[in-house]
Amino acid sequence: MAAVTIMGGNITGTASVLESEEAFSRLLPIPQKVMVGEGRFRIEKSFAVKVSGQPDDRLYGAASRFLRRLDQRTGLFLPQDYVEKGETLESVGLEISVKRPGEVKLGEDETYFLSVEAGIVRLSAETDLGAMHGLETLLQLLSADEQGYYFPVSRIEDSPRFPWRGLMIDSARHFMPLDLIKRNLDGMAAVKMNVMHWHLTEDQGFRAEIKSFPKLHEMGSDGMYYTQDEMREIVAYAADRGIRVYPEFDVPGHATAWLVGHPELASLPGPYEIERGWGIFDPTLDPTKERVYEVLEAVFTEMAAIFPDEYFHIGGDENEGHHWDQAEHIQAFMKERGIADNHELQSFFNKRLLTILEKLDKKMVGWDEILQPTMPTNIMIHSWRGRDSMEAAAKQGYASILSNGYYIDLMQPASEHYLVDPLPSDIDLDEEERARVYGGEATMWSEHVTLETVDSRIWPRTAAIAERLWSDASIRDVEDMYRRLDTIALQLEELGLTHIKNRDMMMRRLAGGYDIEALRVLADVVEPLKIYRRNADLSYRSFSPYTLLPDVAVADAKDARRFRALVDAYLETGHAADKAAVESMLNVWRTNHASFARLADRSPALREALPLSEALRDLATLGLAAMGGESPDAAPVLERAREPVAKVELQVVDGVERLLEK
Repeated sequence: MAAVTIMGGNITGTASVLESEEAFSRLLPIPQKVMVGEGRFRIEKSFAVKVSGQPDDRLYGAASRFLRRLDQRTGLFLPQDYVEKGETLESVGLEISVKRPGEVKLGEDETYFLSVEAGIVRLSAETDLGAMHGLETLLQLLSADEQGYYFPVSRIEDSPRFPWRGLMIDSARHFMPLDLIKRNLDGMAAVKMNVMHWHLTEDQGFRAEIKSFPKLHEMGSDGMYYTQDEMREIVAYAADRGIRVYPEFDVPGHATAWLVGHPELASLPGPYEIERGWGIFDPTLDPTKERVYEVLEAVFTEMAAIFPDEYFHIGGDENEGHHWDQAEHIQAFMKERGIADNHELQSFFNKRLLTILEKLDKKMVGWDEILQPTMPTNIMIHSWRGRDSMEAAAKQGYASILSNGYYIDLMQPASEHYLVDPLPSDIDLDEEERARVYGGEATMWSEHVTLETVDSRIWPRTAAIAERLWSDASIRDVEDMYRRLDTIALQLEELGLTHIKNRDMMMRRLAGGYDIEALRVLADVVEPLKIYRRNADLSYRSFSPYTLLPDVAVADAKDARRFRALVDAYLETGHAADKAAVESMLNVWRTNHASFARLADRSPALREALPLSEALRDLATLGLAAMGGESPDAAPVLERAREPVAKVELQVVDGVERLLEK
């Protein structure tokens, strides 16, 4: 737990301190130091915000957005329309003081100090980037009682644990419109994330306008790409929120879309077509052709002018080299130069790219496959296959960031991601090596993600990763994280994120009407197939309907999690109230199948889930029997209930089994 004290007193321990005021128990990420005082700053209709010092102009926009969000939550009709430079105010509720403009770059000072007194709120920071983080914390402190709205008296000193706190959005497999990108940038800012990694090319699409080689986007995107002005718009929008944006152009593999318009860049003759399915494909850029480097330099040069961040991601992952092996001219090239294998050939390719990027004053980032003995150490290793590669990179002098464990597209629960730490206590690195681990990124690969579902796949779980990358390493209470995650999920909705509301919309579509209760009961106890098990269904393609039960289901089935907690409480205490709560849930599930079957009669798309609904009914019947003292033959029911159906899995089997073992 972060350091927490009561102003004017001393408290040992940390777990109970925040309970002195409910607002402090909702903070996410948890700040580094919280000092809780007595009293409340009352928010009146005259509340206004004043900015002083030398901030970047972005702070005035951030303060204005803060004011509107505060007004929307309180309904006070606050009179200050915009926070403007040098304005005269009759009454000031919040004073923001900033020493200098912040630079949206790695390692900038993001520290802030927040002081809530009974008569005024003061927020100070070295840079406006820190002040913007403080505004998010202040909004999280907003509370209400019978007298109205208030901020609790307190003092907070806060700064991030890691300087790199990112989210990767894959716009290449499924195209993501600008408004979707923007609302997710707002969500990132709300939980103090500061890097968006934009994956722009794949076998399924080349999504960036390239003026020097227009066939790349014209023939490789199905017409769904970002113009250069649109990419600049996203970079500016992100910078206004203190977020860096850097692009990824994945080469030499994952390159089919490059080759549709320019087959001459390929290792083997074309023609090539945009890939509609999912998986690892063979088309690969030819590292022996000078034309390849001419095109790459042109692409990188145009993109360097759009993305001012010093980092540039070249991908480099999952090149299995089959086309290299089959190309006689490539094999001759390798033999002539003494290149032993495809790993060395890819290092040769990456060094050529590094030369291009260095000319553009960019630092190369690549997935951990680019970690080869001959690569210079002025590149960054992006670890996705495991912690070992990150540790090896740090020991060998490379900077690194971690994504292994943060693959949110794998539909694992927030608890799985939350306990993954870029620098765990047992990591075998000295202080100098630890300093090379900059942080991490959540990765939203979009094979099974569309514009309707992407928000529900990113949020709220990414907020748990944001806390891991911001807060003290000792913050590891999973149940407390879930409690706060429920709150932040609601707060994120005000930014336009659709992770909650789209779910009901999709269920209404599936049900063919407004009555979705039977579907909701089932959906709230199932989770989509995890890891890459859904990829086994080769019928999925880029234009497939991602509108069925696995797309409605989320990674943390709320009723399943609640049921597990209730079973734990009942088995520990045996109290009548705990027993009644468990029985209540079991009774709902036991009777739900009849309603779901009637719904499926009218909605054929739901019929594949009928065996799942039956399994839930039978599980609930078993659980009720066990709680009544019976000992039914449970094995067949449990075995059937563990089988995936309709690409989802029931998440209450273990809880029922524990009741049977009691």
